[in-house]
Amino acid sequence: MPFTYNRTVRFQDTDAAGVVYFANVLSICHEAYEESLETSSINLKDFFTNPSVAFPIVHASVDFLRPMFSGDKLLISLIPQKIGGDKFEITYEITVAEVMVAKAITRHVCIDASSRSKQELSDEIVQWLETNRKDAESAERRKSREIM
Repeated sequence: MPFTYNRTVRFQDTDAAGVVYFANVLSICHEAYEESLETSSINLKDFFTNPSVAFPIVHASVDFLRPMFSGDKLLISLIPQKIGGDKFEITYEITVAEVMVAKAITRHVCIDASSRSKQELSDEIVQWLETNRKDAESAERRKSREIM
């Protein structure tokens, strides 16, 4: 199974129209990313404050398929993929009651935190990518067998 994260939409996530404010969707996705790292035994404090390496987001996008409202129970499926020696991408599928309401992507590049120059992905993040990618691929194979 791909990594999944459950989250309830809070009032503070919404705008004046009562729907989730567009920028907050990326914040919710980042929560799922952090939870996935932590579940893979990556120490978040060390990961985000490690002075030697960083993984900034260099691209992000969200497609909104249906509105999300305060009180909605979100299920965020996280599907990471290595896209080069120094970068990876995460696809997030957000559903409410088994209906996809949004899809997001974040692209991350590994850099040396001091020089800000690109570098190869760390062993820790490569392991996280491989573990989560295998889980996502297994789920996709199961899903395709169910369709047949």
